[in-house]
Amino acid sequence: MKRLLKAIVWVFAAMVVILVGGGYLLPNEVVVQRQAVINASPEKVFSLVSGFKRFNEWSPWAEIDPNIQYTIDGPEAGVGASMSWASGNSNVGVGKQTIIESVADSRVVSDVDLGKMGKTKSFWDLKPEGNGTLATWGFKMKLDGQLDRWTGLGMDSVWGPDYEKGLAKLKALAEKEAAGG
Repeated sequence: MKRLLKAIVWVFAAMVVILVGGGYLLPNEVVVQRQAVINASPEKVFSLVSGFKRFNEWSPWAEIDPNIQYTIDGPEAGVGASMSWASGNSNVGVGKQTIIESVADSRVVSDVDLGKMGKTKSFWDLKPEGNGTLATWGFKMKLDGQLDRWTGLGMDSVWGPDYEKGLAKLKALAEKEAAGG
């Protein structure tokens, strides 16, 4: 019995060392991003992502909770435009997004405060691709503690599908409008 107890203590100690030590070896930042080629000009795509007025038309989160409460402040688009949201649905939560960088027809960067989930930077990069636009949508988040670093390993699989869905909705909207619809 004493031998078994000693083995359990050693296994537990090894697990703690692996979890804590392994956390130091993991990246302290996570990047999740997705891309899509949209058959519309960078100007058209930019007009849809450079402000929040039309956010719900392509947002993957708008359909999760149709009762989200939004507050839009600042200019309609560009630096200083912001949107706050509140939802009782834990998949949407509460937060605020503020555009901090806007380069016409090519880049938008926002500070995003996700409340208890932390802060991140969201970005859009738009590049001409043939007759359309290569749109990259993503976010970067600093991971401060060891637990956050372990959690970072799963963020792509959690957030990636939402970004894919949002890009698909944006693609359909931009292409419809570019075709005169």
